[in-house]
Amino acid sequence: MHKKLLRCLVLAFSLFAVSGCGIIDMIYLPPAEDTAQEIFEAANDAMSEKNYVRAVELYNKLRDAYPFSPYTIDAELSLGDAYFLDEEYELAAETYKDFESLHPRHEAIPYVLYQTGMSLMKQFRSIDRATTELQEAYDYFNRLRQMYPDSPYAKGAEEHMQTCRKFMAEHELYIADVFWHMKKYGPAWRRYEFIMENFKDVPEVAEHAKEKSLAAYHNYREEQARETREKRQGSWRQWFTWL
Repeated sequence: MHKKLLRCLVLAFSLFAVSGCGIIDMIYLPPAEDTAQEIFEAANDAMSEKNYVRAVELYNKLRDAYPFSPYTIDAELSLGDAYFLDEEYELAAETYKDFESLHPRHEAIPYVLYQTGMSLMKQFRSIDRATTELQEAYDYFNRLRQMYPDSPYAKGAEEHMQTCRKFMAEHELYIADVFWHMKKYGPAWRRYEFIMENFKDVPEVAEHAKEKSLAAYHNYREEQARETREKRQGSWRQWFTWL
């Protein structure tokens, strides 16, 4: 009888110990980490919901936690898309550039070149600002057109190249007009001439620059003649004053 009771007590204690360990584990052990697939799917869900900030967070988490996962490359590309859709164009351009550097032979490179160009072009805000990003965007679109002429993005790239050139021409025209309004006709004339020579592919701007160039040159020559007369008259006045 005593042996039977002892066995029951040992069994009960064992069961309690096992269940107690389970409870302890639940309380003290950290929860299992999400898998790469789970993070990727959650990021894609955030993209679908247009929660781009959350998507960026998750794509970065996947890239950092699982750098060798089969989902990581897609996450790197989608990270650029998330920045782009969130209108973080500078970060988008950097991310797309990084993707091209890391995966230069990836099948998505035509798309990456196109999106890099778009990200750079969208950083241009006004013709009174520098056109550095526009020129770089033009170069990316041109690379896409030359390297992947059969890509579905090639035609769009060519159209955006024309847009970049138009903005760059208008920027140069703006600077020339500033010189004109300041009555600095020499610099204005030279700027209009530069536009005529370098933006023949933007005929409406080049034609306007031609008209303004003639007027600026006329005013510039008159200005030079007036300065010459004033110098001569000044020297004669000095002569008579000396007498």
